Amino acid sequence: MLACLVLSNAALAIDFTPHGTQPGLAWGMEEPMACSSCHRGFSGNDPNFMPHSTWGGSMMANAMRDPLFWAALDIANKDYPGVGDFCLRCHTPPGWLAGRVVKAIGGGSTGPGGASGCQLNGDYDDNDGKSNDYAGVTCHFCHRMMPTGPAGQPGMIGNANIWIDDSSTCTNPSGDTFGGPCRRGPYGYTSGFLEPPHGWVASPYHQDSKLCGTCHDVTTPDTDEGPLKTLVLEGGVATTRPMPLERTYSEWNNSLFSETIFRDGMGEGPDLVPAIAKAQQCQNCHMRSSDDPEAKACNQNPDGSRTGNLPVHEFAGANTWIPSIIKTEYANGVTGFDREADFDRTIASARAMLESSASVETSILAYSPPTAGSAGSISVRVKVTNLSGHKLPTGYAEGRRMWLNVKALSATDAVVAESAAYDGTTGVLTEDAQAKVYEVLQGIWTSGPPAECKIEEAGKKQFHFVLNNCVRKDNRIPPLGFHPAADGDPNGDEIRPVAYTYPEVSPGSGVLVNYDSADYTFVLPAGTARPIKIEAGLKFQIASKDYIEFLKDESAEAPAVPAENTLCTGGPGRPFNIGPQSLSRADYLFQLWNNPAYGKSPPETAGNVATVSTPN
Repeated sequence: MLACLVLSNAALAIDFTPHGTQPGLAWGMEEPMACSSCHRGFSGNDPNFMPHSTWGGSMMANAMRDPLFWAALDIANKDYPGVGDFCLRCHTPPGWLAGRVVKAIGGGSTGPGGASGCQLNGDYDDNDGKSNDYAGVTCHFCHRMMPTGPAGQPGMIGNANIWIDDSSTCTNPSGDTFGGPCRRGPYGYTSGFLEPPHGWVASPYHQDSKLCGTCHDVTTPDTDEGPLKTLVLEGGVATTRPMPLERTYSEWNNSLFSETIFRDGMGEGPDLVPAIAKAQQCQNCHMRSSDDPEAKACNQNPDGSRTGNLPVHEFAGANTWIPSIIKTEYANGVTGFDREADFDRTIASARAMLESSASVETSILAYSPPTAGSAGSISVRVKVTNLSGHKLPTGYAEGRRMWLNVKALSATDAVVAESAAYDGTTGVLTEDAQAKVYEVLQGIWTSGPPAECKIEEAGKKQFHFVLNNCVRKDNRIPPLGFHPAADGDPNGDEIRPVAYTYPEVSPGSGVLVNYDSADYTFVLPAGTARPIKIEAGLKFQIASKDYIEFLKDESAEAPAVPAENTLCTGGPGRPFNIGPQSLSRADYLFQLWNNPAYGKSPPETAGNVATVSTPN
């Protein structure tokens, strides 16, 4: 039965990754450690803005150390053997391009376990030195990305269909020639001041959201035989449209953020080519420019040479749970290389990003004061406005959610009523009748009875990422100026709300509002001390209890996914003495979930906590 878990694409006669640059580069990816000597800070305030220091704790740098990813990968391979080739292409570009996943250089497959990551070099606890495929999304990978292919092939959005510069030489604008491909970035240099000591070329593409969209717009695998799964709409209406899984780039692209012309702050120095960027790109929020008076990009540059003109490489998102785990679990080889502070910065940046993502307002609609002998009631409205450039929340759908926690507090701050209460001890969110949970629920269409987009089995939520072909619910809050319809998708089927309605900003505009309002009515027990205070907070959670338990249960169901060292027997460096080892990856994740040191993916607060009080 184990064989079904490790079948290669060759055995399945299907190619999950036929587009873009394929394995077998003439110039291999340089390791991030090679970049650290110049681009990492080692003293003073440097780590707060230096590229390697800010990248070091990010989920980009640690995409292959993420225990949640590994548990999900095993279930994906179990659902559709070999599909891990599709997943690992994004998470370990150096390993994939070097022919250590499924596709071997020169043809054929890497052998058993390739789609499970068992043929990769290095391990979770290695630093990001030579041939460690666990270094995630590396410096050299991003800075070799091109908007078109080497023969002029058009660029593609989504599914990591990326073109990589593999030129044998790089000639700088000054005429200096270097061996190997150029490093590509958003700057051009008109003199020797700040010019890097390696091959470089100015790349407007690196200021463009299209670069981010190559990975952050995920559709069902676009195999050599066509889409693996096609979207089924409400009522069972079949389409030929590939099933959309994560559409962060498309959400941005169909918002006002992609339509505004503004100066993005680059090109302010006399030695940098001025640049005007169309739209508020992903980079403007997720690679904020440092205002530190000592900001510089390289240790060879003068302090302050890039103040206000240095996009830091934090790649700030909303994930605080996984960085806190990696920081401790892999403290020897990873954080031991002066990177503990990198993870702290990542967590702090994620919290700051969440705080800026929304605004919450509360207002009282009706109030009947409680007395010593009789209960009262209060009705309130909570409005949440999305301030981000995409849906709120966005990204990977499984287990990810936001909810409104609304409390009625007495004058002594005792909770007398609550909607969407969360128990941090058990990880259970109480979804009462008034609870508002923002999420996307994807499922598998079944003809019935009943005919439905099925998201549960025996009363438990299911998360079959690669098998899903329909959307049961998507009530996530749209960004400003969001219009689901687009060229090629006139009905907006790929990104519109499902089983929920957001009104248009004006009739017939096709543009949806970027806020949601929810009304609540609470009974106030007799004798409640007045005045009554209403407190409303928007909570975000990266992984729900339902999702963690699904991964564990699905992994254990026959044929069970073996312990990682058993699954990867014979792979490079095996057996590992770090990570899951004698546990399956899902069991390891479940163990981490239950570890009091990490909490059960503790919710973070997004936006502000809004309060309003009654007069008495």
